[in-house]
Amino acid sequence: MMESNHKHVTCANCLSRRNSLFSELSEDDVHHLDHHKSCSFYKKGQGLFLEGSYPRGVFCLNEGKVKVYARGDEGKEQIIHIAGSGEIIGFRAMFSGDPYKVSATTLEDCNICFIGKEDFLNMLDSNLTLRNNVMRELSRELGERAVFITNLAQKSVRERLAFSLLILNNIYKDEMINLSREDMANFVGTATETLIRLLKDFKEEGLIEIHTRKVEVLDAHKLMNIAGK
Repeated sequence: MMESNHKHVTCANCLSRRNSLFSELSEDDVHHLDHHKSCSFYKKGQGLFLEGSYPRGVFCLNEGKVKVYARGDEGKEQIIHIAGSGEIIGFRAMFSGDPYKVSATTLEDCNICFIGKEDFLNMLDSNLTLRNNVMRELSRELGERAVFITNLAQKSVRERLAFSLLILNNIYKDEMINLSREDMANFVGTATETLIRLLKDFKEEGLIEIHTRKVEVLDAHKLMNIAGK
């Protein structure tokens, strides 16, 4: 359980950095990064930034999970990404100079570091390794978004739920999937009532087990078959 206040984590000792854009920085660059970042504790449900606001910097997720989402015309959320430890959030909007097209809110208590816009862009200008990592990440994300849009447009809700459970199982790794039914429905792209009914079906088919709010994947192979992978 995370403490009720933030933990100042040095970049050199940050285990999450090994899986981040900053993983290949030199010792001097890590020291520079540590000098230009701040750490804060965020409670569950706290916003990092809102759609329409202008980026002030980037957020490095040291511990916890964050949902990135857009709102439709009627205000319904569509969750397009769930970020885990080591991910950098909010750097894409800085390159265009446009306001955020999405919002980001914590799904659980989080420890998050912040790097100001000017400092981050200066590091990109002076560090070829970091710049290459960012380009690689943007290319990977473009491919993932294409798959995501195709799934929303062409797959049935049952297929989308199976696919989403596989993604969430990978995000939560050794933990059980711990999302509210509303958030899970917004990730799948369906109504909450439909999600609950399909989860019950999947449980009866032996694909998952439900522990109150948490979901445990029992048969990933069958979920892959349903998802059409």
